[in-house]
Amino acid sequence: MDELTLSVVGIDFPNADKSKSNRRMELLLCVPGEPVELRREPKNPHDANAVAVFSLRGVQMGYLSAERAPFIGRRMQQEEHAVVFQALAGSMGYVRMRFGGGAPTLPDAIESEPSAASRARTPTFDPNAFYPDPEGPEWGA
Repeated sequence: MDELTLSVVGIDFPNADKSKSNRRMELLLCVPGEPVELRREPKNPHDANAVAVFSLRGVQMGYLSAERAPFIGRRMQQEEHAVVFQALAGSMGYVRMRFGGGAPTLPDAIESEPSAASRARTPTFDPNAFYPDPEGPEWGA
């Protein structure tokens, strides 16, 4: 049994469907832990090893990175697997994949806001910082 976090690339490209669905918007609609589907694309004109990532709603969210796609595609054919949405961060989406049965476990989220304890240790005035004079220099300009 193996668990991997995989990056989803190409999230800012439009989909080829008739409605030109938005990949980033679909990633924004996903909730961490929501199942997603990986589909191999052996007839993809750019990469025969391409693995596309689709949401529960059937909208493509992007592709696995070209470096990981050949390895993941082969294992998908040989082993039972499950995939869930993990996160969206900047220009990358992330999915969590588990081989060998069972549901993938999401790693603990990294706290994005500083805790109250760390804020209490941070001084409100930094003596080495630059603070512009709000009224201009005393000697005039």
